[in-house]
Amino acid sequence: MPIHDQGYRRYRGGKARGRGWTVIATAGIRTVLAKKSFIGLMLMAWFPFIVRAVQIYAAANLPQAAFLKPSAETFRQFLDQQQIFVFFITVYVGAGLIANDRRANALQIYLSKPLSRSEYIFGKLAILMTFLLFVTWVPAMVLLVLQIAFAGNFTFFRANLFLFPAITTYAIIEATLLSFAMLALSSLSKSARYVAVMYAAVIFFTSAVYGVLYAVTRSSSFSWISLSNNLEQVGNIIFRMPAKYDTPWPVSLLVIVVTIAVCGLILERRVRGVEVVA
Repeated sequence: MPIHDQGYRRYRGGKARGRGWTVIATAGIRTVLAKKSFIGLMLMAWFPFIVRAVQIYAAANLPQAAFLKPSAETFRQFLDQQQIFVFFITVYVGAGLIANDRRANALQIYLSKPLSRSEYIFGKLAILMTFLLFVTWVPAMVLLVLQIAFAGNFTFFRANLFLFPAITTYAIIEATLLSFAMLALSSLSKSARYVAVMYAAVIFFTSAVYGVLYAVTRSSSFSWISLSNNLEQVGNIIFRMPAKYDTPWPVSLLVIVVTIAVCGLILERRVRGVEVVA
């Protein structure tokens, strides 16, 4: 009976071009949702939504609660309130996205054909961005719909048509910046805990540096140093509110774009099938 060679064979199957990232994203989302602790965190993240929904209902149906009438600033404040949950979700979901694969030496498997490096990165980004948008963009949009439903008219919506693009634009900018930053840090280590510490250090250290500079100069011109401040500055402009800092908003936007580009470069160099030692 002949024995056939069962060694390495070149892959001859088809390739679902551009869709490989969906497999990674779907598997990653299911893995995270299987954790009860994360479900608890998500439920807590939606608590401010319930409070705002009650506020909108009361303003629309109770004459004595007219002072609770929502405005564009209400939605801006809601997104600000979500920042603490955005931070914890980013750490919980994102810290191990690439670090765990590097620890398990799984990059060689992921990056073998027919999956490309860009599809791998995009799939990982999709996991984190999905959850970030679920606690920012989704509840804000639902609040906008509830306002129309409780009021029984489109008066508020017509007077604030910019809210839909404003909420969408800000939520996408925030999710993209934080996801790229976390993934870049995750690609630098094999320890998810160390990545979480690095991310917290970046967020809090840059804010602390700005705080020191502000205390010395009494000027907010150095707000661009802090990633959080840059998001806040750009967010105020998007929602047509006065700028909070002296830094020109184009500078804050430029810092955000440059940060994303640098993180992309780090991912391009670190996400490889074979570890390159200089």
